[in-house]
Amino acid sequence: MQFNSQTLLFGGTTPASPLADAGMTVLRVAAGLMMTFGHGMGKLPPSAGFVGFVESLGFSDPLFFAWLAGLAEAVGGLLLAAGLLTRASAAAILGAMMVAAFIAHGGDPVFAAGGSGKELSLLYGAVMVAFLFAGSGRYSVDSVFRR
Repeated sequence: MQFNSQTLLFGGTTPASPLADAGMTVLRVAAGLMMTFGHGMGKLPPSAGFVGFVESLGFSDPLFFAWLAGLAEAVGGLLLAAGLLTRASAAAILGAMMVAAFIAHGGDPVFAAGGSGKELSLLYGAVMVAFLFAGSGRYSVDSVFRR
C-alpha cells in the first residue's frame, strides 16, 4: 500500500470482508461515543479542578493541556464515531490515553479489583492503535473521501 497524505488522513484499502468492516464499525462507534460522552464532554470547558489536576501532573501550561485533553477526547471521539479523520482522531485519543495511563495513573496497578484508571486507559489506547493501523473501514465518512 502506498502512503500519501490521502492515505494517512482517510485510510487505504479496506479489508475484503464486509462482516469484518461491520465489526470494526461497531467498535469504532462505541469507543468514539463512550470516549466523547464518558470522558471528553465533562472536560470541556476545563474546570478549575481539572486544570489544577493537569498542573499537578507537571505540565508547564496546564490550561492549554487541559483543553488539549478535553478536545482530544470529546471532538476526537465524535470524529472517531463518524469515521472522519479516523487515524488523526485515534492518534489524538491515544496520546491522551498514554498520559492518563503512564502519568495520571502511573502508580496504579494495571489489574485491580473493580478495574483501574490505568487498565481503562490502556484498553482505550489499544483500541486506538487498531484504528491507527486499520483506518475506519468501508462504513465511514473517510470511505467517501477514499472514493
